[in-house]
Amino acid sequence: MGLSINIDVGGTFTDFYAAGNGSGTRLTKTPTTHYDLSVCFMKGMNELARLYGLPLAEMFAGTDTVHYCTTVGTNALLERTGPKLGLITTAGHEDAIYIGRGRSWADGGTPQENRDLARIRKPEPLISRDMVVGVRERVDSFGRVLAPLSRGEVLEKLQILVDRGAMGFVVCLLWSFQNPTHEQMIKQIIEEEYPEDYLGSMPVTLSSEVSPKSGEYTRFTTTIVNAYIQGVMGDEINKLVTELRTGGYRKPLVLAHNTGGMKKASRTRAVLTHNAGPVAGLHGAATLGRRYGYGNVVFTDMGGTSFDIGVVTGGRMKAYDFIPVIDRWRTNIPAIEVKSIGAGGGSIAWINKLMGNTLEVGPQSAGSQPGPACYDKGGIEPTVTDADLVLGYLNPDNYLGGKMLLDPDLAYEAIEQKIARPAGISVMEAAMRIRRLVDARMGQEVFNEVALKGYDPRDFVLMACGGAGPAHACGFAPYLGVTKVMASPYSPVFGAFGVSTMNIQQVWDKSRTLKIFRWQDQSYLEDVEAFNSVVEELRDLALRDLRLEGYPDEAVKFRLELDMRYGMQYNLTRIISPHLTVSSPQDFKNICDQFTADYSAMYSPEAIFPVGGVNVECFYLTAWVETPAPRLAEEEPAGSEPPAEARLESRQAWWGDATCSQNTPVFSFEALRAGNLVAGPAIVEAKDSTYVVEPGWSLAVDRFHNVSLTAGGEQ
Repeated sequence: MGLSINIDVGGTFTDFYAAGNGSGTRLTKTPTTHYDLSVCFMKGMNELARLYGLPLAEMFAGTDTVHYCTTVGTNALLERTGPKLGLITTAGHEDAIYIGRGRSWADGGTPQENRDLARIRKPEPLISRDMVVGVRERVDSFGRVLAPLSRGEVLEKLQILVDRGAMGFVVCLLWSFQNPTHEQMIKQIIEEEYPEDYLGSMPVTLSSEVSPKSGEYTRFTTTIVNAYIQGVMGDEINKLVTELRTGGYRKPLVLAHNTGGMKKASRTRAVLTHNAGPVAGLHGAATLGRRYGYGNVVFTDMGGTSFDIGVVTGGRMKAYDFIPVIDRWRTNIPAIEVKSIGAGGGSIAWINKLMGNTLEVGPQSAGSQPGPACYDKGGIEPTVTDADLVLGYLNPDNYLGGKMLLDPDLAYEAIEQKIARPAGISVMEAAMRIRRLVDARMGQEVFNEVALKGYDPRDFVLMACGGAGPAHACGFAPYLGVTKVMASPYSPVFGAFGVSTMNIQQVWDKSRTLKIFRWQDQSYLEDVEAFNSVVEELRDLALRDLRLEGYPDEAVKFRLELDMRYGMQYNLTRIISPHLTVSSPQDFKNICDQFTADYSAMYSPEAIFPVGGVNVECFYLTAWVETPAPRLAEEEPAGSEPPAEARLESRQAWWGDATCSQNTPVFSFEALRAGNLVAGPAIVEAKDSTYVVEPGWSLAVDRFHNVSLTAGGEQ
């Protein structure tokens, strides 16, 4: 069959997308079982086998790859369930992670928490102060050893940590990214004392391997976060691999990365799995956009717990987080930026008494257990899903294709008791306010995410993904000034679909300051070897790693990105280098010209200052092996009129000011054909999603069975 099975673990649902040669695509969703992710994992696998009409073992025998996005690492941080770690650092710097930075108070906090200055606190450290020791050694900023490391002192401090219960070690020494010799010596000593063939062996994580970049605090926190979640993730991955092996799957499990690619689980650092699902969705949006010739795409994904936003420009995902925050910790991983806010189908509506009894939606979520009130699993709080159900947009008997039945009475009761009565309004008005408020929040966040990056939202195609995205697209699109929205039949599982479009890829990075344009004499650097040596070092690491993945050198492609700034600036701007390696000062000039062009586009031409000199501060080498994009099935246009079998029984739905309901036509998405048009108001029910076509909008189906929602009725 040549199947590719792709899984994205979400806060409410775990999504599955499978595609194969000649066997078609299948998608399904299962409620996420946070207590044991292997339960929902195997439940979804069994459902896919049922959809293909095969025994599980036969499906696995015909499966080429299983790709996986996981949230277990993030959960370990949130719940503080990681192992007890010991930190070894340079003597005198034992308190670096506790002092932190001024921003540490607010990193990862919600706006409401950050405004509450009386209660705001720094995050609880992942390593307690008694588990930190310092060793006397010193390497300077040029990588020269000023004070050698003493083996005897390392053994002494190591024993202290072991006696205090260390289950693993993190080694973070000053300037180790310039010269990792001392960190490597400490690792060798630990492995000699606790060899792998002993039960008492301990994992060792080095900052020079996880994060070879400048910035001591972020390098320390990145390494600590990686070590903290590695053990928990290892247990989960091993459990999943065991389940796959038992079922008959014999190939590696491949994990998606937040850098925009994926690799075997055995070759993946734990910290790179954070937020990989939304990044995969953004990659899928970029791939789908290129299929239609759209270079600029705004990706949105409204799931059960969160609303994700990403930007594609020029057909590529260019935006990186300047300093990504994982839980409450600033890191320096080269992660693609996807913003998330607490606005999903499970977002809880509540009355904020401290703000004059105003209505709020989110960021708290009902999750999957117990879920919205209408799930009838014990939830009593009103959510966006409850509001959509009460307004008549959702079919209580056909939610998730009928696999889950919804209770409208419970939704009505929750909104009435928690919102309508306290606000002195009708239940329908309360439900409409919940919907409009969440639409406004999403629309404003999307506008800010595009406009504050220097772009005009009207120059972009808006893509509405996620299980709840098509139901709310007509509500939040006007805030961007766009009149056309694109949605995919894979929208309910778009993160899983996005994983199928990703390449085998990873980013190797290293800090190295080079003044490629000197302000003193206004000349370009002539020492090309200083630049090329860093690129060659990263290239060797990439080739070695991808050989272990089973790929020949000639299959690997490279892209070099550089963090640059004008002399004496603090903030960095990342560019795509026009040269992988350089051969003359003219090549450095070309790099500076690219930096100037990107900088002026972002901050205006008046902001450039080349006479102050131009520095390269960090190198990022992306190496990838291209994976063929999944084929989309095509069909010939069948006319604008939907067929009779697509028309379902109409039902009452509330529109406008929710003062009265309207008998609204309902259509089956699966029965619609290419070229069909549906004028709003209308509801189009898909197996795992619902398209809400508001008055003044229309829905059109194209030859790939993708959907465009257009304001004003023009297609």
